[in-house]
Amino acid sequence: MNKEKLRKKLLCERAGLSSQQAFDKSESVVNSVKKLKAWAEAAEVLLYWPVRNEVDVRPLARSLWERGARVLLPCCRSDSPGEMDIGIVRAESDLVDGAYSIKEPDRSSCEFPQYVSPDIIIVPGVGFDRHGFRIGFGGGYYDRFLSRPEIATCLIVGVCYDFQIIESVPVENWDKPVHALCTEGETIWPR
Repeated sequence: MNKEKLRKKLLCERAGLSSQQAFDKSESVVNSVKKLKAWAEAAEVLLYWPVRNEVDVRPLARSLWERGARVLLPCCRSDSPGEMDIGIVRAESDLVDGAYSIKEPDRSSCEFPQYVSPDIIIVPGVGFDRHGFRIGFGGGYYDRFLSRPEIATCLIVGVCYDFQIIESVPVENWDKPVHALCTEGETIWPR
C-alpha cells in the first residue's frame, strides 16, 4: 500500500475514535513519554498542539511549564510551504490559530530563535513502523525540520496509538526515523 492509501486508512481509523477513547489512549501515551529517562532531565522540549484526534500531548506542555522547562512549538511559514519556525511558548495564552487550524506560537509575542536544539522532540504521525519511520500529513514539515544539522543530537520521540503502528512505511531518501516511539501499549526503540 502506498503512503497516500495508508494515510487515508489510518486517518479514518483515528477519526473514528470517540473523545473518551482518544483521551484515555492519549493519557497512556503521555505516561509512556514521562517514563523515558530523558524526560526527567529535559530542560527544553519541542511539542506540537494536537488536532483531529492526534495524541493529546498538552499535559506534557503543562508538566514542563510547571517545572520551569522551556516548551517549543512549531509555526508554519505562510510564505514557504513545508517549512516551519519554532517558537518559545510560556503559556497556552501564547497560542493563536494558525495554518490548518492548528494552534501555534503568536509571532507578535513569542520569541523565535534562529536555531533550536531541544533535549527532546515529540513528533506526531499518522502512522509509524517499528523501524521508526513515519507517515505524516504529506507536507514534509517534519522531514525538513528533522534534517537540520542542529537536530542531530536531539532525542526524537514519535507518539501515536497502537493501531497506528504498521508493518512497513514506504521510505524516501530524506525520511528520518524517530529514536523512540511511545504508544498506549508500549515503548519501541528502533535500531
